[in-house]
Amino acid sequence: MIKRLLAKLSGTAEVPVDFPGSLDVDEQVLSAADGEDGAVLATHLGLWLPEGRRIGWHLVSKATWGNGVLTVTEAEEARRIDGAVFLRDLQPRRLVLTGETRLPDVVHERVNRSIRSRHHRDLPGGGAWFLQRKVPGRNGIELQIRPDPGTDEPALDRLAGALVERLRESRDLPA
Repeated sequence: MIKRLLAKLSGTAEVPVDFPGSLDVDEQVLSAADGEDGAVLATHLGLWLPEGRRIGWHLVSKATWGNGVLTVTEAEEARRIDGAVFLRDLQPRRLVLTGETRLPDVVHERVNRSIRSRHHRDLPGGGAWFLQRKVPGRNGIELQIRPDPGTDEPALDRLAGALVERLRESRDLPA
Protein backbone atom coordinates (compact mmCIF):
# COMPACT_ATOMS: atom_id res chain seq x y z
CA MET A 1 0.00 0.00 0.00
CA ILE A 2 2.76 2.47 0.93
CA LYS A 3 4.82 1.52 -2.16
CA ARG A 4 1.79 2.17 -4.37
CA LEU A 5 1.19 5.58 -2.74
CA LEU A 6 4.87 6.57 -3.08
CA ALA A 7 4.85 5.52 -6.74
CA LYS A 8 1.80 7.67 -7.43
CA LEU A 9 3.23 10.68 -5.57
CA SER A 10 6.61 10.49 -7.31
CA GLY A 11 5.12 10.00 -10.77
CA THR A 12 6.73 6.62 -11.22
CA ALA A 13 5.08 3.30 -11.88
CA GLU A 14 5.03 0.52 -9.34
CA VAL A 15 7.34 -2.46 -9.85
CA PRO A 16 5.34 -5.70 -9.85
CA VAL A 17 6.20 -7.96 -6.92
CA ASP A 18 7.12 -10.89 -9.19
CA PHE A 19 9.48 -8.82 -11.40
CA PRO A 20 12.73 -10.83 -11.72
CA GLY A 21 15.02 -7.93 -12.71
CA SER A 22 17.28 -5.84 -10.55
CA LEU A 23 16.79 -2.12 -11.16
CA ASP A 24 19.64 0.33 -10.62
CA VAL A 25 19.32 2.29 -7.39
CA ASP A 26 18.29 5.50 -9.16
CA GLU A 27 16.39 3.85 -12.04
CA GLN A 28 12.98 5.45 -12.54
CA VAL A 29 10.09 3.24 -13.63
CA LEU A 30 8.03 5.17 -16.17
CA SER A 31 5.45 2.49 -16.96
CA ALA A 32 4.78 -1.15 -16.23
CA ALA A 33 2.49 -3.70 -17.82
CA ASP A 34 1.45 -7.24 -17.13
CA GLY A 35 2.17 -9.62 -19.96
CA GLU A 36 1.46 -13.24 -20.75
CA ASP A 37 5.11 -14.07 -20.00
CA GLY A 38 5.50 -11.70 -17.04
CA ALA A 39 5.89 -8.01 -16.31
CA VAL A 40 7.35 -5.56 -18.82
CA LEU A 41 8.77 -2.28 -17.52
CA ALA A 42 9.92 0.92 -19.16
CA THR A 43 12.47 2.94 -17.20
CA HIS A 44 14.54 5.97 -18.09
CA LEU A 45 17.37 3.54 -18.98
CA GLY A 46 15.52 1.03 -21.14
CA LEU A 47 12.89 -1.64 -21.62
CA TRP A 48 12.83 -4.54 -19.18
CA LEU A 49 11.68 -7.85 -20.63
CA PRO A 50 9.72 -10.48 -18.64
CA GLU A 51 12.86 -12.54 -17.97
CA GLY A 52 14.41 -9.58 -16.14
CA ARG A 53 16.78 -8.36 -18.87
CA ARG A 54 16.98 -4.70 -19.87
CA ILE A 55 17.41 -3.43 -23.45
CA GLY A 56 18.85 0.10 -23.52
CA TRP A 57 16.74 2.54 -25.52
CA HIS A 58 19.64 3.01 -27.94
CA LEU A 59 19.41 -0.70 -28.86
CA VAL A 60 15.68 -0.78 -29.65
CA SER A 61 15.61 -0.66 -33.45
CA LYS A 62 11.87 -0.80 -33.81
CA ALA A 63 8.77 -1.14 -31.64
CA THR A 64 5.22 -1.51 -32.89
CA TRP A 65 1.91 -1.85 -31.06
CA GLY A 66 -1.27 -3.53 -32.26
CA ASN A 67 -3.98 -5.89 -31.02
CA GLY A 68 -2.48 -6.05 -27.52
CA VAL A 69 0.98 -7.03 -28.78
CA LEU A 70 4.12 -4.92 -28.41
CA THR A 71 6.64 -6.15 -30.99
CA VAL A 72 10.20 -5.10 -30.21
CA THR A 73 13.22 -5.48 -32.49
CA GLU A 74 16.44 -5.38 -30.50
CA ALA A 75 19.80 -4.61 -32.11
CA GLU A 76 23.11 -6.10 -31.11
CA GLU A 77 26.53 -4.64 -31.62
CA ALA A 78 28.17 -6.49 -34.53
CA ARG A 79 31.46 -4.57 -34.52
CA ARG A 80 33.07 -1.22 -33.75
CA ILE A 81 35.32 0.80 -36.01
CA ASP A 82 36.94 3.96 -34.68
CA GLY A 83 33.94 5.32 -32.82
CA ALA A 84 31.20 3.90 -35.04
CA VAL A 85 29.04 1.02 -33.83
CA PHE A 86 27.75 -1.39 -36.48
CA LEU A 87 24.44 -2.97 -35.51
CA ARG A 88 22.60 -6.11 -36.52
CA ASP A 89 18.91 -6.58 -35.77
CA LEU A 90 17.79 -9.64 -33.84
CA GLN A 91 14.51 -11.46 -34.39
CA PRO A 92 11.52 -9.35 -33.31
CA ARG A 93 10.14 -10.22 -29.89
CA ARG A 94 6.36 -10.34 -29.37
CA LEU A 95 5.18 -9.22 -25.94
CA VAL A 96 1.48 -9.87 -25.35
CA LEU A 97 0.33 -7.26 -22.82
CA THR A 98 -2.79 -7.62 -20.72
CA GLY A 99 -4.90 -4.84 -19.26
CA GLU A 100 -4.76 -1.09 -19.76
CA THR A 101 -1.27 0.37 -19.95
CA ARG A 102 0.67 3.40 -21.15
CA LEU A 103 3.71 1.22 -21.86
CA PRO A 104 3.49 1.27 -25.70
CA ASP A 105 3.29 5.08 -25.69
CA VAL A 106 6.26 5.34 -23.31
CA VAL A 107 8.31 2.93 -25.47
CA HIS A 108 7.52 4.94 -28.61
CA GLU A 109 8.45 8.21 -26.93
CA ARG A 110 11.70 6.89 -25.42
CA VAL A 111 12.94 5.26 -28.62
CA ASN A 112 12.26 8.43 -30.62
CA ARG A 113 13.84 10.58 -27.93
CA SER A 114 17.08 8.56 -28.13
CA ILE A 115 17.50 9.38 -31.84
CA ARG A 116 19.23 12.69 -32.59
CA SER A 117 19.38 12.18 -36.36
CA ARG A 118 18.94 9.43 -38.94
CA HIS A 119 19.44 9.10 -42.63
CA HIS A 120 19.87 6.37 -45.22
CA ARG A 121 22.74 6.41 -47.67
CA ASP A 122 22.94 4.32 -50.86
CA LEU A 123 26.23 2.46 -51.26
CA PRO A 124 27.58 -0.18 -53.64
CA GLY A 125 25.60 -3.38 -53.13
CA GLY A 126 22.98 -1.79 -50.88
CA GLY A 127 23.13 1.01 -48.37
CA ALA A 128 23.04 1.74 -44.67
CA TRP A 129 21.13 3.65 -42.04
CA PHE A 130 23.24 6.12 -40.06
CA LEU A 131 21.88 7.15 -36.68
CA GLN A 132 23.17 9.46 -34.02
CA ARG A 133 21.74 8.25 -30.73
CA LYS A 134 21.90 9.21 -27.10
CA VAL A 135 22.91 6.31 -24.87
CA PRO A 136 21.17 6.32 -21.47
CA GLY A 137 23.58 7.19 -18.68
CA ARG A 138 26.33 8.54 -21.00
CA ASN A 139 27.25 12.00 -22.22
CA GLY A 140 27.31 12.71 -25.94
CA ILE A 141 26.02 10.63 -28.79
CA GLU A 142 26.94 7.36 -30.46
CA LEU A 143 27.14 6.90 -34.21
CA GLN A 144 25.26 3.72 -35.11
CA ILE A 145 25.35 2.13 -38.53
CA ARG A 146 22.86 -0.51 -39.67
CA PRO A 147 23.93 -1.84 -43.11
CA ASP A 148 21.46 -3.26 -45.60
CA PRO A 149 22.15 -6.86 -46.69
CA GLY A 150 24.79 -7.04 -49.43
CA THR A 151 26.33 -3.62 -48.74
CA ASP A 152 30.00 -3.31 -49.74
CA GLU A 153 31.81 -3.34 -46.36
CA PRO A 154 35.03 -1.54 -47.42
CA ALA A 155 32.97 1.32 -48.92
CA LEU A 156 30.86 1.46 -45.75
CA ASP A 157 33.96 1.45 -43.53
CA ARG A 158 35.51 4.37 -45.45
CA LEU A 159 32.31 6.37 -45.19
CA ALA A 160 31.99 5.56 -41.49
CA GLY A 161 35.55 6.75 -40.85
CA ALA A 162 34.85 10.07 -42.60
CA LEU A 163 31.63 10.56 -40.62
CA VAL A 164 33.37 9.82 -37.32
CA GLU A 165 36.03 12.44 -38.12
CA ARG A 166 33.39 15.03 -39.01
CA LEU A 167 31.43 14.34 -35.82
CA ARG A 168 34.57 14.57 -33.69
CA GLU A 169 35.51 17.88 -35.30
CA SER A 170 32.06 19.23 -34.44
CA ARG A 171 32.47 17.76 -30.92
CA ASP A 172 29.25 15.76 -31.23
CA LEU A 173 31.13 12.48 -30.80
CA PRO A 174 33.47 11.82 -27.86
CA ALA A 175 37.12 11.22 -28.79
